[in-house]
Amino acid sequence: MLESLAYRLGIGAYSLGVRAAALHNRKASALIAGHKESIARLRHCDFSGDWVWIHAASLGEFEQGRPVIERIRRFLPEMKILLTFFSPSGYEVRKNYDGADMVCYLPFDTPEMAEWFVKKVSPRQAIFVKYEIWRNYLRALSKQSVPTYLISAAFRPGQAFFRPYGKTYRRWLHLFSRIFVQDEKSRRLLASIGVTDVDVAGDTRFDRVTDIMRQRRDLPELEELTRRLHSEGKKILVAGSSWEPDEDVYIPWLLSRPDMAAVIAPHEFDGDRLESLRSRLGKDCVLYSELTKNPEACTHARFVIVDCFGLLSSIYRFADIAHIGGGFGVGIHNINEAAVYGIPVTFGPNYHRFIEAEEMIAAGGACSVASREEFERHASRLMDNDSDRKGCGEAAGAYIKSKLGASDKVFEAIFRQKTPVKR
Repeated sequence: MLESLAYRLGIGAYSLGVRAAALHNRKASALIAGHKESIARLRHCDFSGDWVWIHAASLGEFEQGRPVIERIRRFLPEMKILLTFFSPSGYEVRKNYDGADMVCYLPFDTPEMAEWFVKKVSPRQAIFVKYEIWRNYLRALSKQSVPTYLISAAFRPGQAFFRPYGKTYRRWLHLFSRIFVQDEKSRRLLASIGVTDVDVAGDTRFDRVTDIMRQRRDLPELEELTRRLHSEGKKILVAGSSWEPDEDVYIPWLLSRPDMAAVIAPHEFDGDRLESLRSRLGKDCVLYSELTKNPEACTHARFVIVDCFGLLSSIYRFADIAHIGGGFGVGIHNINEAAVYGIPVTFGPNYHRFIEAEEMIAAGGACSVASREEFERHASRLMDNDSDRKGCGEAAGAYIKSKLGASDKVFEAIFRQKTPVKR
């Protein structure tokens, strides 16, 4: 009872906080407006037939769930798909995703809203991606005997489930029919607290980045520019999802190496951010939009700043080495999108929550750098030694290939009933 009350108060406080922030914060305002619109659409949607509900927190989790969604579309076309998001950064980018029959926000996890939502949708299955564990939705699904799954999950000893005070949180895990984890360490952790309906399936993101690589976009202006740079003897760094602390590490090295060029994709940007970055790189820098409008005027370019979204996964193929941003902040962004092209990868020190980063380092395909000096030593060694660079890149690519197949395992287990389902 106390746990239920505390959780309700926490969700209520969060909801009130978002509403208050919406008065002066664009993202919070978009979230509140999106929730209102989503609930109205849910009320009027016809949920007859077989629906599967898939929930992702944001864009990264959506990319993990997407290979499973696409297999449902391909092999079970009669099923309808409801895709929900928690974060505006996921919903706003993918609200028109045509792989789902309906895309909306997940209403706040109150007991009343969870009961209404589950009864309204009445899904045949519910799939949550990675870390999405919502108490009241799980209880409502359990009451309605809906098989419920967590996929691409990763667990660490420091999480609340494994703490002495974590008994309440552990109960939530037992509400899943089955949990599909990324690695054996996660399975053992769950077994240590009595959660045994678990399969080691791997991370579906590896399948997704391989699909993206095969479907990469044509970028003729950038391809021509990078061909010219290579013909001049220059090697190319692609910096993906770059933040200013990352740039403090790699830009001084770039400027000190006339044999290097770069394509830099900031994680977030506005006019001031682009201008500041451009001023650091000097007169040999152009925006991607300028390159596409007038490629002949950009023949001097040595550095390109990508001032649009959605291209990064296709840009990595031009790289001799990639640096992935976020590691000097809360955590690294997607390193697999670069490694799938068989190139060496670097990132900052905050990577320990990411299994793929630790494993890729162990495989010899990636390196974490904690300072400008460390980056310079590592990057210079790779750029000055073709054998080392190619070996590191091959190790990164081989690591990605070794991890393929998680999406098929998850799809077969859930939809072909290859594993027992707890009801």
